[in-house]
Amino acid sequence: MQVTPTITQFCHNLWQLDAKIQLLKQEGELLYVVTDKTPFHPVSHIWPDHPADRGQLNGCPVVDCQVGAVELATNELHVGQAIPVKRNEAGWAFVVVHCLNKGVLELSVGENVELNVDKHYQDALSRGHSAGHIAYLALNKVLVEGQYWRKDADRKDPHGYYDFNSYAQETSFVTEDRCLDTYRLGKTLRKRGLNSADVVADLKSIESRVNEQIRLWLTLPSSIEVSCDGDALTDSRYWRCDLNEAQLAEIPCGGTHATSLGVYEQISVTLTQLDEQNIEMDTRVMAKAAL
Repeated sequence: MQVTPTITQFCHNLWQLDAKIQLLKQEGELLYVVTDKTPFHPVSHIWPDHPADRGQLNGCPVVDCQVGAVELATNELHVGQAIPVKRNEAGWAFVVVHCLNKGVLELSVGENVELNVDKHYQDALSRGHSAGHIAYLALNKVLVEGQYWRKDADRKDPHGYYDFNSYAQETSFVTEDRCLDTYRLGKTLRKRGLNSADVVADLKSIESRVNEQIRLWLTLPSSIEVSCDGDALTDSRYWRCDLNEAQLAEIPCGGTHATSLGVYEQISVTLTQLDEQNIEMDTRVMAKAAL
């Protein structure tokens, strides 16, 4: 069977569908299953900040979900860090790889299977990921309004504020109702104009102002939208939300997200100094009870 790029449905509030198997490959104790479409979100092999969805294939647990690339000339599947090409490389199809434990199912290429995503788990990741975006936009704004930059920065965030997050972010990890970011306040950032020593000295004051800004934003009745250029895994996707700033917030992002600010009871940020050059932003969510 000629493999085609996976049609992704994880941005469309769809958690169950029937799909056709395009490719099977056994690798160690795992069976890789590639279908023509999927509601599963895979972990990115490039920026693995957002975990893979959980769920089932024909009632059996999907133990992992990764990005794969199939060389069309050979039908050879490469998974995760073993992918040797960049996205949209001619002659390759990027696919979602559902990982099953070996031997749990007898499957064949061309067979139709039922895919079910754990909605409860995906929703918790989605709230955590959107909260991370909201938190860093608030941090960017507070650092500008608090005059922690001594000169203009080339990079601006969607609201027009100096993009501290883009300059300083070292890691970002989303978990259920949480996002943990680390930032490096090194020599390069100081040269770009950030008064890093003042940021560290005022960290708890900055934390308080970030939380107040988030509290104000959460009073808005705004929806959160993920806009997709297409349904292929390699098509660009954008997180969008109107936070009543000068411009609509639009952030390139491949993760899953909350559907509105209304799902949040509270988003709270804690800023911590890790060492002389690194700080951590721990963003935690209190979700509203389901009606």
